[in-house]
Amino acid sequence: MATNTPPAPDWNPRSQAVQQDQIAAYDRLREHQPVAHSELLHWSVFAHADVLRILNDPARFSSVVSRHVAVPNGMDPPEHTVYRRLIEPYFSLERVEAFRPVCQQIATELLAGWRGTPQGDVVQAYALPFAVRIQCAFLGWSLDLQEFLTGWTQRSHEATLAQDRPALTALATEFEGLVGRMLDERRQAHAPASQDVTAALLHETVDGQPLDAAAIASILRNWTVGEIGTIAAAVGILAEWLARHTDVQDRLRRQPALQAEAIDEILRLHGPLATNRRVATCPVEVGGRVIPAGGRITLHWTSANRDGRVFDAPGEFRLGRNPDDNLLYGAGIHVCPGAPLARMELCVALQALLDAVAEWTPAGPPAPDHYPAIGFACVPLQLRWA
Repeated sequence: MATNTPPAPDWNPRSQAVQQDQIAAYDRLREHQPVAHSELLHWSVFAHADVLRILNDPARFSSVVSRHVAVPNGMDPPEHTVYRRLIEPYFSLERVEAFRPVCQQIATELLAGWRGTPQGDVVQAYALPFAVRIQCAFLGWSLDLQEFLTGWTQRSHEATLAQDRPALTALATEFEGLVGRMLDERRQAHAPASQDVTAALLHETVDGQPLDAAAIASILRNWTVGEIGTIAAAVGILAEWLARHTDVQDRLRRQPALQAEAIDEILRLHGPLATNRRVATCPVEVGGRVIPAGGRITLHWTSANRDGRVFDAPGEFRLGRNPDDNLLYGAGIHVCPGAPLARMELCVALQALLDAVAEWTPAGPPAPDHYPAIGFACVPLQLRWA
């Protein structure tokens, strides 16, 4: 029977062993303790079937996990439905394709600045600046904000790992202040909705009322944190994996039509997003454990995507898998609305790298990033430029 007393921790997500190889740690837990409790992450869920069940049951597994407004990822229906309908057009295929040339130009400029260097860290030279610059371009923000956004994202990760609530609150306030200034500039200039994404949000309404500043700040924070963190991680992961598999590098140069599927499969093996949260609305059994009402739940995406009950030879790169099984962009009502944009950006980033570099190989061991990130802090490469 469920009680109000938290169970003894089954593991420590902050431990050095876990942080040095999160994927291996999550793989072990999935097989031996598919629902495990910890002080940091509460109830962690690692198995594909359990994660999918939770994603598809918003009534018993709520997304309202914070006292801070989170639009729309931190909402449940019917509120979620209204806001989801509002933001989906920002990621339409028409908008995504219109933005493609901008992404291509950014990738080309970054690689031109790196060209000729025999060795380098692909994260700092390419992946992170690509993610920051495309996000500024997408939102209509000045490139002068690159340093601020990079630093803000890093401080957010550090505060999340440390569970430093005052720091997280201060970071949210800081970001809201930035958004407030952006909105004031556009209001004073009477910016039309067509000017940029940020101006367009000023013209949106919900139930006949304009979006308030808190809702706009939440949307932009969600897009910015998600975009910068996951796109930078994904580009670093792709570059690191392909450095160790030059045969696949060559194949993707010869057969560019395979690149999109290959990206999804590589990121199934090593996802760019560690976790997502839910809260139980009633006592519920998951993986043989009883989670009480109000129990906080952490979904582990990469673990679910490496589950041998769903994927044959889950640790192997294989094209031709069922794309519906891959939870890279989630599932259910909260499936990532920005997936079309992210897929385009990753294809652009990879194609540009394949065109500019005839071959890249490891120049040393990569440095793993720490939770809540799950990519690499550094990926040193040996580069033979085309």
